[in-house]
Amino acid sequence: MSGTVLVIGSGGREHALGWKLSQSPRVGKVYHAPGNGGTSENVAIKHNDVDGLVRFAKKIGKDCLAVVGPEESLSLGVVDAFSKEGLRIFGPTKKAAMLEASKVFAKEFMKSANIPTAAFATFSDADKAKDYIRRQDRPLVVKADGLAAGKGVIVCDSAAQALDAVGKIMVGKEFGQAGASVVVEDRLSGEEASFIALCDGKTIMPLASSQDHKRIFDGDRGPNTGGMGAYSPAPVVDNDLHDKIVKRVMQPVLRKMQERGTPFVGFLYAGIMVDEKTGEPSVLEFNARMGDPECQPIMMRMKSDLYEYMQAAIDGRLDSMPPIEWHDQTAVCVVMASRGYPGRYKKGEVIEGLDSDFGPGTMVFHAGTAKDAQGRVVTAGGRVLGVTALGADARHAIDSAYSAVRKIRWGENGHYYRTDIARRAIR
Repeated sequence: MSGTVLVIGSGGREHALGWKLSQSPRVGKVYHAPGNGGTSENVAIKHNDVDGLVRFAKKIGKDCLAVVGPEESLSLGVVDAFSKEGLRIFGPTKKAAMLEASKVFAKEFMKSANIPTAAFATFSDADKAKDYIRRQDRPLVVKADGLAAGKGVIVCDSAAQALDAVGKIMVGKEFGQAGASVVVEDRLSGEEASFIALCDGKTIMPLASSQDHKRIFDGDRGPNTGGMGAYSPAPVVDNDLHDKIVKRVMQPVLRKMQERGTPFVGFLYAGIMVDEKTGEPSVLEFNARMGDPECQPIMMRMKSDLYEYMQAAIDGRLDSMPPIEWHDQTAVCVVMASRGYPGRYKKGEVIEGLDSDFGPGTMVFHAGTAKDAQGRVVTAGGRVLGVTALGADARHAIDSAYSAVRKIRWGENGHYYRTDIARRAIR
């Protein structure tokens, strides 16, 4: 009997998850709520309409598996609401998702679980935060406590920048209520990696390593975004580092969550900084869901049936599953964004070139797209497309991804993308 999947969300991550889940022989139909211009079987229910999502899943019936993409849905308790109705859903409860929903909670949690992370202080008073910054003599990072769509982290080169960041977040309310409190932490240096695992509350099933490019401009310059590209595997995560991250970061999280009575089920994502001198890992942040755009290259490389692993995680039987199998190739995702992102940008521009021949091993995952009245695909967000390609190695994957990118355009000079995604993988 084939099951039905409901993917909650509308981004590139959700497109990639739906694409992968649809390949399972056990899946008949995949719905997207609300989906985007590249997904089919879209349902007009927003990702934050918890009651609407529950009603739709109940209508589908007991064979429905809901998969949560966005962090906001988790923070609103969508998993709790589904579970209460006896519906199957993959993702952490509201209390477990606090690891992402509150930076203050996450830092205090890491401290109590002895998980390596940067030294920090937390503030709900802007003047006290500024006094603390003036007393420091090292580079700092200022983070809004709540969810800010990946943009609430400001990496500072000077005390003046850190003071300005506190002003923007706490006084100017640039991120609304998400900035009622802040974390001020030491700025770590080294190479970043994304470590994501499937969890069932007690067992960790690591996914392939990946690396995200957060800054808007080439050379990792400019403001943070939701992510301008990603690749997998990340060579910086060798076997030794992989084991350290599992033992020092991932397992302590699951143990501590169980102790608190809030077992973590779902995708657990640790943003890791690998110290340039010692090679030791420290946690920059936790996410309680799959990364975006890391999801796109990871799904392209995954050989195993994702549906089977999600069902096993919900049932608490990941320990009986074999390790996930991966294609021995590199996958590179280049995000094509609306010019002006992460600031103001135009919407509704017709995207041309989507029907091009991109060759085998290349997928264009939609993120900020919609269909207009004429059925044309148009821009509807900042990050518009995630052009993702497989290659025998990083160089081949990069060439294939950028070859596809060059065939797509919208508006008059309307799009923007970084030209250096995955260059580190070659170095």
